[in-house]
Amino acid sequence: MNVQQYLGSLFGVLEQLPSRDIVRLHDVLFDAWRTGRTIFIAGNGGSASTASHFANDLNKGANVPNQPRFRAIALTDNVPLMTAWANDASYDRVFLEQLANLLRPGDVFMAISGSGNSPNIIAAVQWANEAGAITIALTGGMGGRLCTLADYSVVVPSGRMEQIEDVHLIVAHALCTSLRATIVARTRATVATS
Repeated sequence: MNVQQYLGSLFGVLEQLPSRDIVRLHDVLFDAWRTGRTIFIAGNGGSASTASHFANDLNKGANVPNQPRFRAIALTDNVPLMTAWANDASYDRVFLEQLANLLRPGDVFMAISGSGNSPNIIAAVQWANEAGAITIALTGGMGGRLCTLADYSVVVPSGRMEQIEDVHLIVAHALCTSLRATIVARTRATVATS
């Protein structure tokens, strides 16, 4: 597949992306902001970098002056803690054990897995569900096991991991941009009525 074919195929995937599912994620994340809940994000490999990137964008890019800020933590960023759990327990527990320290009922856990079958992501989502979190999945292909476990999901309709990861980052940017715009609109509405 050459560059033009890849891009053409990616555009086709974007056209099939279920935007209503992304709007649902927006609403969940906006409610987390409104109520001061923490958003935890995790993934492996390329999805780990998307988790870090999205936490960065929520914590900085979604800021609106004189408004509360998002509370977002990428569980992929504490490498010493991840390697400690991987070494002393199992790699399947590297995210679950971090959630056990930090997550409170009503917080949000966003799990990113292109296949939807990463064992450490599945274990963390199961634990988060039992702990009273709201769980979100970004996945691809047929959604994998993750899609059936999460409260909300966006499934990228592609079997190509590169395109799944591309679209996950596009979804993250769309959410960040939309959340910032929603907070700005809410701020203006509040000022207009006071």
